[in-house]
Amino acid sequence: MNITRKKIRYINITILVIAIISISIINANKSQQSVETNASTVSDEKIGWGIKRNNNHEQPDLGSKNRQILEENGGIAMGNKDKKNIYLTFDQGYEAGYTPSILKTLKENDIKAAFFITAHYVNSQPDLVKQMIDEGHTVSNHTINHKSLPDLSNEKINKEIMGLHQVIYEKFGYEMKYIRPPMGEFSERTLQYINTLGYKTVMWSFAYEDWNEDKQPDEALAKEKIISNLHNGEIMLLHGNSKTNTNILGDIIKEAKNMGYEFKTLDEFEK
Repeated sequence: MNITRKKIRYINITILVIAIISISIINANKSQQSVETNASTVSDEKIGWGIKRNNNHEQPDLGSKNRQILEENGGIAMGNKDKKNIYLTFDQGYEAGYTPSILKTLKENDIKAAFFITAHYVNSQPDLVKQMIDEGHTVSNHTINHKSLPDLSNEKINKEIMGLHQVIYEKFGYEMKYIRPPMGEFSERTLQYINTLGYKTVMWSFAYEDWNEDKQPDEALAKEKIISNLHNGEIMLLHGNSKTNTNILGDIIKEAKNMGYEFKTLDEFEK
Protein backbone atom coordinates (compact mmCIF):
# COMPACT_ATOMS: atom_id res chain seq x y z
CA MET A 1 0.00 0.00 0.00
CA ASN A 2 2.83 2.43 0.89
CA ILE A 3 4.57 1.69 -2.42
CA THR A 4 1.36 2.34 -4.32
CA ARG A 5 0.85 5.66 -2.53
CA LYS A 6 4.43 6.68 -3.26
CA LYS A 7 3.96 5.83 -6.92
CA ILE A 8 0.73 7.79 -7.06
CA ARG A 9 2.38 10.76 -5.33
CA TYR A 10 5.32 10.58 -7.76
CA ILE A 11 2.96 10.41 -10.73
CA ASN A 12 0.97 13.41 -9.47
CA ILE A 13 4.11 15.46 -8.93
CA THR A 14 5.36 14.53 -12.39
CA ILE A 15 2.05 15.53 -13.96
CA LEU A 16 2.12 18.84 -12.04
CA VAL A 17 5.67 19.62 -13.19
CA ILE A 18 4.78 18.80 -16.79
CA ALA A 19 1.70 21.01 -16.54
CA ILE A 20 3.74 23.92 -15.13
CA ILE A 21 6.35 23.57 -17.87
CA SER A 22 3.64 23.39 -20.54
CA ILE A 23 1.93 26.52 -19.22
CA SER A 24 5.27 28.36 -19.13
CA ILE A 25 5.99 27.40 -22.73
CA ILE A 26 2.53 28.50 -23.84
CA ASN A 27 2.85 31.82 -22.03
CA ALA A 28 6.33 32.38 -23.48
CA ASN A 29 5.03 31.69 -26.96
CA LYS A 30 2.13 34.08 -26.42
CA SER A 31 4.54 36.74 -25.14
CA GLN A 32 6.80 36.28 -28.14
CA GLN A 33 3.82 36.46 -30.48
CA SER A 34 2.73 39.66 -28.74
CA VAL A 35 6.18 41.20 -29.19
CA GLU A 36 6.21 40.23 -32.84
CA THR A 37 2.70 41.57 -33.34
CA ASN A 38 3.56 44.90 -31.69
CA ALA A 39 6.71 45.19 -33.77
CA SER A 40 4.77 44.54 -36.95
CA THR A 41 2.29 47.32 -36.11
CA VAL A 42 4.98 50.01 -35.74
CA SER A 43 4.74 52.15 -38.83
CA ASP A 44 7.80 52.83 -40.96
CA GLU A 45 6.03 55.41 -43.07
CA LYS A 46 8.37 58.34 -43.71
CA ILE A 47 7.17 61.59 -42.17
CA GLY A 48 8.51 64.87 -43.51
CA TRP A 49 8.22 67.64 -40.94
CA GLY A 50 6.19 70.67 -41.96
CA ILE A 51 4.76 73.86 -40.44
CA LYS A 52 1.73 76.01 -41.18
CA ARG A 53 2.44 79.42 -39.72
CA ASN A 54 -0.11 81.49 -37.79
CA ASN A 55 -0.39 85.25 -37.43
CA ASN A 56 -0.14 87.46 -34.35
CA HIS A 57 2.63 85.37 -32.74
CA GLU A 58 0.33 82.40 -32.20
CA GLN A 59 1.81 78.92 -32.16
CA PRO A 60 1.93 77.38 -35.65
CA ASP A 61 0.15 74.25 -36.80
CA LEU A 62 2.72 71.45 -36.84
CA GLY A 63 0.27 68.87 -38.15
CA SER A 64 -1.71 67.27 -35.34
CA LYS A 65 -1.02 63.66 -36.39
CA ASN A 66 2.70 64.14 -36.98
CA ARG A 67 3.10 66.05 -33.72
CA GLN A 68 1.18 63.32 -31.88
CA ILE A 69 3.44 60.61 -33.28
CA LEU A 70 6.53 62.63 -32.35
CA GLU A 71 5.45 63.42 -28.80
CA GLU A 72 4.09 59.92 -28.08
CA ASN A 73 7.61 58.72 -28.81
CA GLY A 74 9.34 61.23 -26.57
CA GLY A 75 10.20 63.86 -29.17
CA ILE A 76 9.68 67.62 -28.93
CA ALA A 77 8.94 70.37 -31.43
CA MET A 78 7.25 73.18 -29.51
CA GLY A 79 6.95 74.10 -25.86
CA ASN A 80 4.34 75.49 -23.49
CA LYS A 81 1.84 77.80 -25.21
CA ASP A 82 1.62 80.02 -22.13
CA LYS A 83 5.36 80.54 -21.59
CA LYS A 84 7.28 83.15 -23.61
CA ASN A 85 10.22 80.81 -24.08
CA ILE A 86 12.37 80.41 -27.19
CA TYR A 87 14.80 77.55 -27.75
CA LEU A 88 17.44 78.61 -30.26
CA THR A 89 18.99 75.84 -32.37
CA PHE A 90 21.40 75.69 -35.29
CA ASP A 91 21.99 72.92 -37.80
CA GLN A 92 25.68 72.61 -38.67
CA GLY A 93 26.40 70.23 -41.52
CA TYR A 94 29.61 72.02 -42.43
CA GLU A 95 31.40 75.25 -41.63
CA ALA A 96 31.01 78.20 -44.01
CA GLY A 97 33.02 80.65 -41.93
CA TYR A 98 30.19 82.20 -39.91
CA THR A 99 30.10 80.22 -36.67
CA PRO A 100 32.79 82.27 -34.87
CA SER A 101 30.65 85.37 -35.40
CA ILE A 102 27.52 83.50 -34.29
CA LEU A 103 29.25 82.34 -31.11
CA LYS A 104 30.51 85.88 -30.47
CA THR A 105 26.98 87.28 -30.78
CA LEU A 106 25.56 84.60 -28.49
CA LYS A 107 28.20 85.32 -25.88
CA GLU A 108 27.63 89.08 -26.05
CA ASN A 109 23.90 88.52 -25.47
CA ASP A 110 24.33 85.77 -22.85
CA ILE A 111 22.41 83.23 -24.94
CA LYS A 112 22.97 79.47 -24.95
CA ALA A 113 21.98 77.62 -28.12
CA ALA A 114 21.94 74.04 -29.35
CA PHE A 115 24.17 73.10 -32.29
CA PHE A 116 23.28 69.94 -34.23
CA ILE A 117 26.47 68.77 -35.91
CA THR A 118 27.55 66.05 -38.32
CA ALA A 119 30.73 63.98 -38.38
CA HIS A 120 32.12 66.20 -41.14
CA TYR A 121 31.69 69.22 -38.91
CA VAL A 122 33.48 67.81 -35.88
CA ASN A 123 36.25 66.31 -38.02
CA SER A 124 36.89 69.59 -39.83
CA GLN A 125 36.15 72.04 -36.98
CA PRO A 126 37.11 70.45 -33.66
CA ASP A 127 38.17 73.79 -32.19
CA LEU A 128 34.73 75.31 -32.83
CA VAL A 129 33.01 72.29 -31.31
CA LYS A 130 35.23 72.63 -28.25
CA GLN A 131 34.36 76.32 -28.06
CA MET A 132 30.64 75.48 -28.17
CA ILE A 133 31.07 73.08 -25.28
CA ASP A 134 33.35 75.38 -23.27
CA GLU A 135 30.89 78.28 -23.63
CA GLY A 136 27.96 76.23 -22.36
CA HIS A 137 26.12 75.51 -25.56
CA THR A 138 24.41 72.18 -26.21
CA VAL A 139 26.24 70.13 -28.82
CA SER A 140 23.81 67.68 -30.36
CA ASN A 141 23.67 64.85 -32.88
CA HIS A 142 22.84 65.35 -36.56
CA THR A 143 24.30 61.93 -37.50
CA ILE A 144 27.50 60.99 -39.27
CA ASN A 145 26.43 61.24 -42.91
CA HIS A 146 23.14 63.20 -42.82
CA LYS A 147 21.06 60.41 -44.35
CA SER A 148 17.29 60.06 -44.06
CA LEU A 149 16.80 57.72 -41.10
CA PRO A 150 13.64 55.91 -42.36
CA ASP A 151 15.72 54.71 -45.31
CA LEU A 152 18.13 52.93 -42.96
CA SER A 153 17.95 49.73 -40.93
CA ASN A 154 18.19 49.97 -37.15
CA GLU A 155 21.74 48.67 -37.37
CA LYS A 156 22.73 51.48 -39.74
CA ILE A 157 20.90 54.06 -37.65
CA ASN A 158 22.91 52.88 -34.67
CA LYS A 159 26.14 53.45 -36.57
CA GLU A 160 25.03 56.90 -37.78
CA ILE A 161 24.10 58.08 -34.30
CA MET A 162 26.35 56.22 -31.91
CA GLY A 163 29.37 56.50 -34.18
CA LEU A 164 29.19 60.29 -33.86
CA HIS A 165 28.33 60.00 -30.18
CA GLN A 166 31.52 58.04 -29.58
CA VAL A 167 33.67 60.52 -31.52
CA ILE A 168 32.38 63.47 -29.49
CA TYR A 169 32.89 61.60 -26.23
CA GLU A 170 36.42 60.51 -27.12
CA LYS A 171 37.48 63.99 -28.29
CA PHE A 172 35.83 66.12 -25.62
CA GLY A 173 34.50 63.86 -22.85
CA TYR A 174 31.05 65.20 -23.73
CA GLU A 175 27.92 63.05 -24.04
CA MET A 176 25.25 64.19 -26.46
CA LYS A 177 21.59 63.42 -25.75
CA TYR A 178 19.57 65.33 -28.35
CA ILE A 179 19.23 64.45 -32.02
CA ARG A 180 17.69 66.17 -35.02
CA PRO A 181 16.85 63.76 -37.83
CA PRO A 182 18.50 64.76 -41.10
CA MET A 183 16.13 66.55 -43.50
CA GLY A 184 13.49 66.48 -40.79
CA GLU A 185 12.44 62.96 -41.76
CA PHE A 186 11.45 60.22 -39.32
CA SER A 187 9.01 57.36 -38.78
CA GLU A 188 7.50 55.67 -35.75
CA ARG A 189 10.16 52.97 -36.04
CA THR A 190 13.06 55.41 -36.11
CA LEU A 191 11.65 57.43 -33.21
CA GLN A 192 11.27 54.32 -31.09
CA TYR A 193 14.73 53.07 -31.97
CA ILE A 194 16.28 56.46 -31.21
CA ASN A 195 14.74 56.21 -27.75
CA THR A 196 16.54 52.92 -27.13
CA LEU A 197 19.83 54.73 -27.78
CA GLY A 198 19.11 57.20 -24.99
CA TYR A 199 18.40 60.13 -27.32
CA LYS A 200 15.54 62.65 -27.50
CA THR A 201 14.38 63.76 -30.94
CA VAL A 202 14.18 67.54 -31.42
CA MET A 203 12.25 69.00 -34.34
CA TRP A 204 11.26 72.69 -34.68
CA SER A 205 8.34 75.11 -34.82
CA PHE A 206 10.07 77.74 -36.94
CA ALA A 207 12.45 77.51 -39.89
CA TYR A 208 12.85 79.33 -43.18
CA GLU A 209 14.87 79.07 -46.36
CA ASP A 210 18.23 80.16 -45.05
CA TRP A 211 20.51 77.24 -45.97
CA ASN A 212 21.34 78.03 -49.61
CA GLU A 213 24.55 80.06 -49.57
CA ASP A 214 24.09 81.03 -53.21
CA LYS A 215 20.60 82.39 -52.55
CA GLN A 216 20.71 84.07 -49.18
CA PRO A 217 17.52 85.87 -48.11
CA ASP A 218 17.41 89.64 -47.91
CA GLU A 219 18.41 90.67 -44.39
CA ALA A 220 15.50 93.04 -43.80
CA LEU A 221 12.94 90.54 -45.08
CA ALA A 222 14.51 87.70 -43.11
CA LYS A 223 14.50 89.76 -39.93
CA GLU A 224 10.83 90.67 -40.43
CA LYS A 225 9.89 87.04 -41.08
CA ILE A 226 11.69 85.70 -38.01
CA ILE A 227 10.38 88.42 -35.67
CA SER A 228 6.80 88.28 -36.95
CA ASN A 229 6.74 84.53 -36.34
CA LEU A 230 8.08 84.55 -32.79
CA HIS A 231 5.77 82.50 -30.57
CA ASN A 232 5.58 80.94 -27.13
CA GLY A 233 7.51 77.69 -26.79
CA GLU A 234 9.27 78.20 -30.11
CA ILE A 235 12.05 75.86 -31.13
CA MET A 236 13.79 78.07 -33.68
CA LEU A 237 15.87 76.39 -36.37
CA LEU A 238 18.52 78.46 -38.11
CA HIS A 239 21.39 77.23 -40.28
CA GLY A 240 24.91 78.18 -39.29
CA ASN A 241 26.10 78.46 -42.89
CA SER A 242 23.86 81.49 -43.49
CA LYS A 243 25.47 84.90 -43.87
CA THR A 244 22.07 86.50 -43.41
CA ASN A 245 21.48 84.75 -40.08
CA THR A 246 24.92 85.76 -38.89
CA ASN A 247 24.34 89.42 -39.67
CA ILE A 248 20.85 89.72 -38.18
CA LEU A 249 21.21 87.39 -35.18
CA GLY A 250 22.02 90.12 -32.67
CA ASP A 251 19.03 92.20 -33.75
CA ILE A 252 16.74 89.16 -33.57
CA ILE A 253 17.83 88.38 -30.03
CA LYS A 254 17.44 91.96 -28.85
CA GLU A 255 14.00 92.37 -30.41
CA ALA A 256 12.78 89.07 -29.00
CA LYS A 257 13.93 90.11 -25.53
CA ASN A 258 12.22 93.48 -25.94
CA MET A 259 9.01 91.60 -26.72
CA GLY A 260 9.31 89.71 -23.44
CA TYR A 261 10.67 86.42 -24.74
CA GLU A 262 13.32 84.47 -22.84
CA PHE A 263 15.90 82.23 -24.47
CA LYS A 264 16.12 78.83 -22.80
CA THR A 265 18.25 75.72 -23.31
CA LEU A 266 16.82 72.36 -24.37
CA ASP A 267 17.55 71.13 -20.84
CA GLU A 268 15.09 73.79 -19.65
CA PHE A 269 12.36 72.78 -22.11
CA GLU A 270 8.80 73.10 -20.78
CA LYS A 271 5.84 71.33 -22.38
